[in-house]
Amino acid sequence: MEQTHGIPENHYREAAEHIRARLSVAPEVGLVLGSGLGPLVDEIEGAQAIPFQEIPHWPRATVQGHAGKLVGGTLEGRSVLVMQGRLHFYEGYSLAQVTLPVRVMRLLGIDTLILTNAAGGLNRSFSAGDIMVIEDHIFPAGFSGTNPLHGPNLGMFGPRFPVHTHTYSRQLRALAHRVAAQHGFTLREGVYVSLSGPAFETPAEVRLFRAWGGDAVGMSTAPEALVACHAGMRVLGFSSITNISLDSTTAQQEVSHEDVLRAGKQIVPRLATLLRGVLRELPPLDPGEIENAPEHD
Repeated sequence: MEQTHGIPENHYREAAEHIRARLSVAPEVGLVLGSGLGPLVDEIEGAQAIPFQEIPHWPRATVQGHAGKLVGGTLEGRSVLVMQGRLHFYEGYSLAQVTLPVRVMRLLGIDTLILTNAAGGLNRSFSAGDIMVIEDHIFPAGFSGTNPLHGPNLGMFGPRFPVHTHTYSRQLRALAHRVAAQHGFTLREGVYVSLSGPAFETPAEVRLFRAWGGDAVGMSTAPEALVACHAGMRVLGFSSITNISLDSTTAQQEVSHEDVLRAGKQIVPRLATLLRGVLRELPPLDPGEIENAPEHD
């Protein structure tokens, strides 16, 4: 039996089969909701909720603000499957476990993945309350081998050496900007720095990430995007800028998870409008957008 990071291939299939049997429609689009963004599921019509703990082999969400439910239904005429809360490396899971839901979504036939997160602003022109569409990411943990694609490759999902030049769909980023403009607000766009957490970054690290070209920083998203891109999925990512990262040890302000949740709630109405607009105008998948294709075993 083939395995990757200790996860047998049949675990992905068994989780997918369980979810498929619980849903009345086949999902087209997957969404992952970050800290404080769970209430977006209230927008879903005909919602069918499946607690994580009821899905075979699916890790449990342990972080405040992450409800730990998978919700299927319809939004703007699209059948969606939404993770109300996500999994994180800092919870003690392997990156294979963290990204298991993405691969299960792929087995369910989902070809478009929308990722959201709460992030600190690195770009000096950003303000708390901004929404940034992710152009690209920097994933320092991946430099040292802590990467969700490390280990035996599962050719059923994608190639041994995937290309990640266009991890985040340029077509969908342009659509997001158009939708935001239609509703009277402006999106930021930039590079997301993905850390392993759970500690917030130090002031010296903030200065380093700025020098690298980072615009926002958080503790998720890049592993999910890497696995989705590896599996030939189209990816769109949004960072809710909940605070501005502190770059000096003399700063009097403090950052807390409670502040992140509180700021995230204020962003939810605009993000919900943005997601609904993107889903409403979502174009068909262009095969030319996909860089990676499954290997033939």
